[in-house]
Amino acid sequence: MKDNQQVKIRKGIFIPMSLIFLAIIIVGLVAPKTFYDVANAIVNYAFTDFGWLFQLSGNFFFFICLFFCFSKYGDIRFGGKDAKPELSTWNWFAISLCAGIATGVVFWGIAEPLYHFMDSGVFETLGITAKTEEAAMFSMVTTYIHWTFIPYAMYAICGLGIAYAAYNMNLPYRVSSTLYPIAGKRIEGVVGDVVDGLCLLAIAGGVAAVLGVGTMQLSSGIQIMTGIPAGKTMWIAVVCSIVAVYIVSSYTGLDKGIRWLSDKNAKIFLALLVFVFAFGPTRFILSLGTQAAGHFIDDFFVRTHYLSPLDGSAWPRWWPIYYWAIWLAYAPLIGMFLARLVKGRTIRQFMLMNLMMPAFFGFLWFSVFGGAAIHLEFTGQGLWEAIHEGGKLALEKSVFEFLKHYPLTDIISWTFMVTVFVSIVTMADSMTSTVATLSTTAAHQEGMEPPAPMKIFWGAVMSSVAIINLISGSGGGEISGIDATKQIATVAGFPILFLMMAMAFTICWMIIRHSRGEKVLLVKE
Repeated sequence: MKDNQQVKIRKGIFIPMSLIFLAIIIVGLVAPKTFYDVANAIVNYAFTDFGWLFQLSGNFFFFICLFFCFSKYGDIRFGGKDAKPELSTWNWFAISLCAGIATGVVFWGIAEPLYHFMDSGVFETLGITAKTEEAAMFSMVTTYIHWTFIPYAMYAICGLGIAYAAYNMNLPYRVSSTLYPIAGKRIEGVVGDVVDGLCLLAIAGGVAAVLGVGTMQLSSGIQIMTGIPAGKTMWIAVVCSIVAVYIVSSYTGLDKGIRWLSDKNAKIFLALLVFVFAFGPTRFILSLGTQAAGHFIDDFFVRTHYLSPLDGSAWPRWWPIYYWAIWLAYAPLIGMFLARLVKGRTIRQFMLMNLMMPAFFGFLWFSVFGGAAIHLEFTGQGLWEAIHEGGKLALEKSVFEFLKHYPLTDIISWTFMVTVFVSIVTMADSMTSTVATLSTTAAHQEGMEPPAPMKIFWGAVMSSVAIINLISGSGGGEISGIDATKQIATVAGFPILFLMMAMAFTICWMIIRHSRGEKVLLVKE
């Protein structure tokens, strides 16, 4: 690590973003109802007017990634022909996997397949009956779509552009460099500040959403395991604990904190996967997963373009649009973080490690956990009934109710809680470091870590937004905690949708033209 005193604050990023987040926190504390109403209005507008673009964009990004992976451009090496990788293949995979997944697969691995199997909210519109084979196929295909190729394509295309710009074109290591073909040297000025600031705003909202989901799940687990009631006080305590750990980890940098955490986290993921597969309904999991994979291939385009324009179902808003929004919110800065790891690798290796492998891991995870959950409910084990509290669905309880049907329940439940905690810390660690880098001149200097106070500041900001979002969502009883996290994620990802569409064009233009030795700029300097 180089001398941190060489790093200066990017005032064009830090000052306006700090003021915006201060305003958000004040409004959330003083007028939570207003906070909720404004967020809800933005979500309604985004879905009503641009739901079609959210749906189309996912496949658009995916096919661009496939093109670069399997075309001749896949042989291009980041940093030039003589560049050497800095990480082992395992460490690279572990960091990439954990930085992108965060708490998602742990929370939704059981909750989402079970929800879509029992009460997806769109069965009446589609003519599907709950707890049937048709419902099971709908459930698994929906989950595969949400958690495999499309989200990782969003991460990968951003990482591809940032890495190529930084390592092959000697441009600053930041998101705005991907717009060089249409902005030129303006990326060093106001244009760069606006783009990077927008990405910072989005990722803070995305991290707040994930912190909210993880906090609810951890609080629910603590209540089940210890009897201590979950609520706002526990939420605050859990968030503060997470923040304290990830700030310490972020302070140690990539070589120590993030590498160590991701290594342990990935190994726990694999151990849990093997445990449930071995002690669960193995043959059922294999059969259901095989059949669902066929349905996924057959129904991919129909399902990734569903918007219910005539029936008016709200299901696309609360499921695929929410997912694309939160992945979009993460994409630029997750991509920036992934770009940090790839010097010395080829574009093809990058796509295999950051698109294909995590997507196939998602297939395995949801096939095992989702298949086991569906089997429990189909055979009358009462899993769905167990996660209702006073008639209200509590999806955050699903994993702990699920584990009651397995040996070593207490041990595995505590292991899951550790996994959730470490997953959040790993994700927030990587994002805090990236946000701090983006708001300082460390983005211009390879190997430079941003100052510790900057990491602490952004860690505190993102945790504050998470707490306020949960409290404002649950306070009036109008929206559940989990729906509140979905809402803030959609708000965060909406503006990034348009930025990402522009980036997709400039990234393709930049790589293809530059690799041929042709002119990249589309504007006058």
